[in-house]
Amino acid sequence: MHPSLANGETRLDLWLRVREFAVPPPMIETSTARRLAGDWAGACAAARVDVDLNLRRLARLRGPDIAARVRADLRHLAPDLLRWHLPRIGPDGLLRPGLTVTLARYDAELHLVARTPPAWAAGGQRFSLALWDGTGGGPHPDRYFRLDLHRHLWDARRAGELRARARPDWAAEAALLRTEGAAFLRLKGAALLRTEGPVLVRAAGRRLLLDPRTGATRPARTRDGRVPVLPHASTYPAPDLELLEAGAIDPGALHPLVAEALAPGSVPPPGPQPGAATRIVECRGAEHRIALVDGVLTALDHDPAQLRREELLVALGGPPLPCLRAIDLVHRRPERLDDIRARLDHGDAAGALAAVESLLGPNALLRAGALREALEAAARQRILHGLFRNGLTPTR
Repeated sequence: MHPSLANGETRLDLWLRVREFAVPPPMIETSTARRLAGDWAGACAAARVDVDLNLRRLARLRGPDIAARVRADLRHLAPDLLRWHLPRIGPDGLLRPGLTVTLARYDAELHLVARTPPAWAAGGQRFSLALWDGTGGGPHPDRYFRLDLHRHLWDARRAGELRARARPDWAAEAALLRTEGAAFLRLKGAALLRTEGPVLVRAAGRRLLLDPRTGATRPARTRDGRVPVLPHASTYPAPDLELLEAGAIDPGALHPLVAEALAPGSVPPPGPQPGAATRIVECRGAEHRIALVDGVLTALDHDPAQLRREELLVALGGPPLPCLRAIDLVHRRPERLDDIRARLDHGDAAGALAAVESLLGPNALLRAGALREALEAAARQRILHGLFRNGLTPTR
């Protein structure tokens, strides 16, 4: 995604948020371990990717050779890397909804695709993997958001190619698009369609016609559906490259395959350590402790009688003690805790709970309030995504 935001700094801030929350390290670690063990379906499950394809049925319909090619790609698919690179939208950097993104093409029609759900089912930030051949009635693959010419954005075997293609050369990318298009047009017997000529470039709100031979551009005056569109990934620099060049991110905060491509030899730092069960709060000129007592977050430096008086004053409209305000913030007002809210927005309920545990401790009791409601809403979104996968729509 290359959002039309006010300035470059704002856009980089958005991508920093995406890189911090959208693909958490535990997801990457688990998905990678399962992929390396040969369990591609397990790798997809770890990356919250639903698999909607049947290789045995594919072999019956298309033959064993096609099925073998698809199976080989699935074995090398890094679903966490794919999630890392899928198109996103502002302001929170969530997955762009309602897309069918081609990952690979196997004959004149058959595509391996990633499908993001519509906005009403996208709260869990899951997406699915499927095969598209034009006969199932599903959405047509997007001409602009496609990754079949950018396998390094999802295929672990080719992840290193990101270094050479992170800052696209439009003319070279257009020539690649034309070459690929001509090959598939020949498979379809469509020799009369255009296999030479300009390529449409959609960039920064403008539509340009690019000559692949010279690199020259001119404004596109008409809309000709026969003119191929330069893919989004061929149009803009990789956001990770821009973040590194701006000094906004350390290589260790990147996906390991991305870090190795853009900053070879960099060693990711150790994963985050669990937070302490005790927090320090500035309360009326002193440092007070908040910690778990029998699973309940408690202000340790106030006696129970004082806490009861303070809670009564708050009920009557008085200002709360800073210790009580901190406890209430954790339990009832998670919208102020940016990392918890961001993890929930990106479908990472486990990460949100881990962030809560870093504040409350591992044995905390989650009482009624906004945080529990948000986690329950995340569970409902998983149900909605299930409806979407089964071709249903929610009832009112």
